Amino acid sequence: MESNSRRDQITELFHAALHAADPYEAVRHHTGKILSVYEEEGFQRLVVIGLGKAASPMLKATMDDLGERVKEGIIITKYGHADQTYESDIIKVYEAGHPLPDENGVRGTEEVINLLKEADRNTLVLCLISGGGSALLVSPYGGITLQEKQKATELLLKAGADIFELNAVRKHISEVKGGRLAEIAYPAWVISLILSDVIGDRLDVIASGPTAPDKTSYRDALRIIERYRLRDAMPWSIMDTLAGGIRGLVPETPKESSPVFQRVENIIVGSNKKAIAAARERAVTLGFETSVVSTEIQGEARFIGKWLAKKAMELKASRLSDDKICLISGGETTVTVKGNGKGGRNMELALSFAMEIEGTSGITFLSAGTDGTDGPTDAAGAVVDGETVPKARVLGMSPEEYLENNDSYHFFEKAGGLFITGPTGTNVMDIQITFLNS
Repeated sequence: MESNSRRDQITELFHAALHAADPYEAVRHHTGKILSVYEEEGFQRLVVIGLGKAASPMLKATMDDLGERVKEGIIITKYGHADQTYESDIIKVYEAGHPLPDENGVRGTEEVINLLKEADRNTLVLCLISGGGSALLVSPYGGITLQEKQKATELLLKAGADIFELNAVRKHISEVKGGRLAEIAYPAWVISLILSDVIGDRLDVIASGPTAPDKTSYRDALRIIERYRLRDAMPWSIMDTLAGGIRGLVPETPKESSPVFQRVENIIVGSNKKAIAAARERAVTLGFETSVVSTEIQGEARFIGKWLAKKAMELKASRLSDDKICLISGGETTVTVKGNGKGGRNMELALSFAMEIEGTSGITFLSAGTDGTDGPTDAAGAVVDGETVPKARVLGMSPEEYLENNDSYHFFEKAGGLFITGPTGTNVMDIQITFLNS
């Protein structure tokens, strides 16, 4: 690594972004509104439902400010992300599987459904929604088993489906996604505070939109499966459900015209855009000429890595050697899994970037997930520079082979560059930070 100080500065910017996406503070900005609605509308019960990687800090903020009024609550979060402080007779905390759903998620969701079925017009339901909710809130539709839903999710992930495509399918094989959770709660009043992990902050896509009108259809879900040539690989029960939906034999997810949504308010409380704005502000404070490349980075991770690297090198070639430049971007890429290695989209993106700038001085780059995890690993992403690949080659490593085997984690584990933060308690997609000539 060219300079530890550069890594320290990149880390500083990353943590500035995390602070801006702090789910605890994001919820506390809105607890006053929740209290006003509760008192002015004369509600008799306040129940809390939390789902996603940030459910625990979001619950903490709720209980710190509204705890005396909360009658009952359930949160479902990823393993290792729960703070048991508020678990009690009235608050149940479930940890469950992500990105593949598991039995704990099913059990927690059954509790959520039962609680919401008891809600009436005198009930205010506060939903705390964050990234990861699609896997954690799981109740397969009809005759679909958990194992079949796991297989469908895994097939789409490995095929490189993006979050929009993945969630369009998930919504149509679920009892609770795509607005169906709001249907269950009706006629209660529902307010959802949402930490967005989706490009464009689309309410119907974040956590598969459990309290939002669905913009997709059974036919859309089938087209996605066919686009990735997965029809024959998909479990029969899923294909049968989609076919039944297209023929009108299975109810469609609720749309905007549904009366359910007259008693629902969805509020975005944190996003990638807010996180990037905070990182940019910190970079300027550190003396960098700073630009935001995009807040909607998407596509195949290895191709985005090359694209960002080329932009950086072109800009570097056109500027004075003593210019201090910072480029920031954010979004969520995908990986088409063809090998049997270990890694995630951020590490794959960083490895591709490193290969493109091989031997070039004056460029340092980070790609990391704001939740602190990248794929099935303990790393958030990776930091690279022009020496990363040459160092690996000296060690007898072929970055090309590691990339083709989707084994970016083991590449950085040996060559150096893993960026490990541990669970951050938030999730607003990924952030890339590039320093030039610094």
